[in-house]
Amino acid sequence: MMKNKSLHIEGFKASIPIVVGYLPIAMAFGMLSKTTGISLLDSLLLSIMVFAGASQFMALNLLALGVATGEIIVATLLMNMRHLLMSASIAARIKEEYNKYFPLVAFGITDETFSIAMTKKGYLRVAFLIPLELASYSSWVGGTLLGYLAGELLPELVQSSMGVALYAMFVAILIPEAKKKKSIAFLAISSGLLNSLIIYFKLLSPGWSLIFSIIIVAIAGVYIIKPEEVTDYE
Repeated sequence: MMKNKSLHIEGFKASIPIVVGYLPIAMAFGMLSKTTGISLLDSLLLSIMVFAGASQFMALNLLALGVATGEIIVATLLMNMRHLLMSASIAARIKEEYNKYFPLVAFGITDETFSIAMTKKGYLRVAFLIPLELASYSSWVGGTLLGYLAGELLPELVQSSMGVALYAMFVAILIPEAKKKKSIAFLAISSGLLNSLIIYFKLLSPGWSLIFSIIIVAIAGVYIIKPEEVTDYE
């Protein structure tokens, strides 16, 4: 029991950098949700049920474009496919007697919680993982709520301009990675061009155009990005 308590504390302490990072991003998501016209309940449900920052911001953009719900779900599924691999890696390091907790642990896995968990040596303990993920999850949902409420206090002019922040965020995420490897920049530009061409010639709806572009560029990335380049990101 004392050992579990110690692991609980360790998990909460390990979550502090994630909580500090999640709060402002989640608040930005809440503000953008408000300015996009999404209700407070729907905004909170996105954070409560999806809990994936990039996918949620993408969903906001697709909702603003009037994309069908099914297309948004498929696009989100493709973007979050990496979570299957991360969950499998975590599960392989949890003792078998704790496998009943696998679904709960898998839900709380994000890029950040996965990174911290994988730095631990030996078996991973549920007593460490649950507090780590719970604190991170709570900060994301709480930040969304605070951001949405803060968005209601902003002047209408500022609210209407917040949509630009959505694109700025994606650019801020992309540029550092593109600087590291030319292949990343090439794939990102190719994806944008392919998506733009499909929409311009009205070959597919905006949602299916995005899905098609993700699949094609992901397949291309398998051949363009070399295994040693993947190692550089770990």
